Amino acid sequence: MFEGVLPALVTPFSKDNTIDAESFRKIVSFVEEGGVSGIVACGTTGESATLSMTEHKQLINLSMDCANVPVIAGTGSNNTVEAVELTKHATDAGADAALVISPYYNKSNKAGLLAHFKTIAESTDIPIILYNVPSRTGQDVSAEIIAELAKVGNIVAVKEASGSVEKVSRILELTADEDFEVLSGEDGLTLPILSLGGIGVISVVANVVPGMMVKLVDAARRGDLKTAREMHFRMAPLIRALFSETNPIPVKRALELMGLARGDLRLPLAPLSEEGDNILKDILHELGCIA
Repeated sequence: MFEGVLPALVTPFSKDNTIDAESFRKIVSFVEEGGVSGIVACGTTGESATLSMTEHKQLINLSMDCANVPVIAGTGSNNTVEAVELTKHATDAGADAALVISPYYNKSNKAGLLAHFKTIAESTDIPIILYNVPSRTGQDVSAEIIAELAKVGNIVAVKEASGSVEKVSRILELTADEDFEVLSGEDGLTLPILSLGGIGVISVVANVVPGMMVKLVDAARRGDLKTAREMHFRMAPLIRALFSETNPIPVKRALELMGLARGDLRLPLAPLSEEGDNILKDILHELGCIA
């Protein structure tokens, strides 16, 4: 289920700032045509921090209704009770797995982190993917804590977005005897993480060029490093552009330019700068994404 490319989908909004279900369906169809292995809804790229509980549940239900590939539901929160509620809803909705971010703002100690994730895992029988992204949460979950959580039966993987390939290596070393996998949480590090033994990527760039990222991952996993490197460097300018400003500002603009959805964001995010917009247009044109 977790091998390959799993796009972290944007949440498109209508002009009235509600979830645009029609555009979401279009995006799901677009990435599925690109050959992705599954989709991730209600993650950071989906502006989960600004979704109400009702909207969060609505989007998970919508994902289950329209996807033809496995659905991983983002169900994390800095409030453990809220994360449990979202995880239970995803379970009842039929989601294939839950992606659970580490608590942000609270600055949990080790005991708190372990209890948080274990409480969520105990609330469901679906697989749990840990999500470590210290640039967002302000706290880096250590490889040692991840290895301890890997011993919990339904905690099966981590989306690692610390930016450290050395840390990924350490996680793989510490969990070698567990049924536990590592997914890249950063598009630009996908190739080196795969080379160490990672099995896929939860990807932002796959919203825009799903086929290219699928080609990179498939090539790397079969040992065709020449093709994998070609795809890595071909996508590199786009990856830089998509993270030139806070995600998902640039990727939502890219999808708007491609005619897949409006580019509306929820405050406190604001539209892409004029300079960033011009760079993004040039890259999308070069890649053949827009005329």
